[in-house]
Amino acid sequence: MLRVENINAGYGDVQVLWDVSFHVGLNEFVVLVGANGAGKSTIMRTISSMVPLGSGAIWFENERLDQVTAHKIVEHGIAHVPEGRQLFPEMTVLENLELGSLKADAKKQRKQTTEWVFELFPRLKERKKQLAGTMSGGEQQMLAIARGLMSKPKLIMFDEPSLGLSPLLTQEIFRLATKVHREGLTILMVEQNVKQTLAICDRAYVLENGKIVLEGKGKELLENEQVKKAFLGI
Repeated sequence: MLRVENINAGYGDVQVLWDVSFHVGLNEFVVLVGANGAGKSTIMRTISSMVPLGSGAIWFENERLDQVTAHKIVEHGIAHVPEGRQLFPEMTVLENLELGSLKADAKKQRKQTTEWVFELFPRLKERKKQLAGTMSGGEQQMLAIARGLMSKPKLIMFDEPSLGLSPLLTQEIFRLATKVHREGLTILMVEQNVKQTLAICDRAYVLENGKIVLEGKGKELLENEQVKKAFLGI
């Protein structure tokens, strides 16, 4: 579904990604793991055309995605749940959700999708009239995910969904991500929480200093000595 081929990208004169290649198959749950500053979020922003591509290519369903402008990415069936949530704090939960469904086909199905999202996130239904900025961090992360789902994506990208959350809320967010995956969505996630993400994903890529150094099935990488030493403190 998604193919990233030998991409190089960065910010101004600072190169962050070096010949990065990976793929995400239809209905797969793939994670990119690595330490802070490894380039994980830059990959997501490059896919979403928010960071210019220096060289290489990005393909989505056999179409060149790197030639699509950022505001058109969602029309191709990709939702990006950004690091730090990026909600509209002075708008209600419901208004934030509605903004996620401005794409023409999503707008037609807004009512049904809202009902589905409220089934997935009952807490959001209880707080649908509450201002997003007054909610807890975990509730805001749920809203950010739900807003992404409102666009009826084929692929949803999660950028550090557990950032700043307690261990209990982190478990809940990962449980919800697994549930969304079982509903048939393809997922690409970047995370620092290596142990929990490798336990739930289909495949994973390990990123170090802007380069992919390992790849494999999630549970196999959990047993990899290099991963244990670098990320799990074992």
